[in-house]
Amino acid sequence: MPSVVKINVLTVPTEQREVLEQRFASRAGTVEGSDGFEWFELLRPVEGTDQYLVYTRWRSEADFQAWMEGPMKAAHQGGGGAGAGAGAGAGGAAGSGSGERPKPAASASQVWSFEVVQQAAPKQA
Repeated sequence: MPSVVKINVLTVPTEQREVLEQRFASRAGTVEGSDGFEWFELLRPVEGTDQYLVYTRWRSEADFQAWMEGPMKAAHQGGGGAGAGAGAGAGGAAGSGSGERPKPAASASQVWSFEVVQQAAPKQA
């Protein structure tokens, strides 16, 4: 069965970029232990767009859905999520200690889904 890729496209205004990146950094390590998780990358736009890409790869759609319904959902309901995975809302929230949920860093979010049909890795010498 091929891996499943989820790309969360987050539209992030320039003034919110640092906020978004800090929220992801504060959650580093939280998805890695999830069953079926294979890879994560937060991609910052370089030119011509205000859209960040949150790339995650999963063993299966079922593994991704289990994470969405379990750890990811709990993190966002508790105010501690950063939007660190695909489907994670518009930039998520980070715990501020005040009990209030901060405003999302992204103004829009869209999830793209793909199956891996071909891949390559560097040759080992």
